[in-house]
Amino acid sequence: MGRAGPAVALAAHDGPARPVDAAGERGSATLLVVGVVALAVVLGLVCAVVARAYGVRSAAQTAADLAALAAAQSVAVPAGVVIAPGVSLTGTGGATSVSPCDLAAESARRNGGVLSGCLLLPGGVVEVRVAVHAAVGTSVASARAGPAEARR
Repeated sequence: MGRAGPAVALAAHDGPARPVDAAGERGSATLLVVGVVALAVVLGLVCAVVARAYGVRSAAQTAADLAALAAAQSVAVPAGVVIAPGVSLTGTGGATSVSPCDLAAESARRNGGVLSGCLLLPGGVVEVRVAVHAAVGTSVASARAGPAEARR
């Protein structure tokens, strides 16, 4: 009795049967697993970048909303009223005079943004644009604030 050679399988297809060497397909599953893991890592990174960009957009909108509210509140405050320690709209009583757009800029800065536009509209309405810079890019948001009567 002779010594047996390597395992040989028969491939199923139309036509005559041919032997297939099973040893030639060794390691193919490893390559498949490496490919699937690499794809999962890339998809995870893409999801992380998209989530960060969404977070930056949300931060920009929050900064714009708060800046518009700060400016609109300062428009609504009667002249001479101190709106913060040492700050009033008219500069009376030793306080520093601050414009509504200056207050909007400060509010935007404190919320991680930069005021890129401020417009005082009739009826006490204020419209602002705020930019927030991040590693994934810059997001710009706008907001309006003012009395309810002015929106009609």
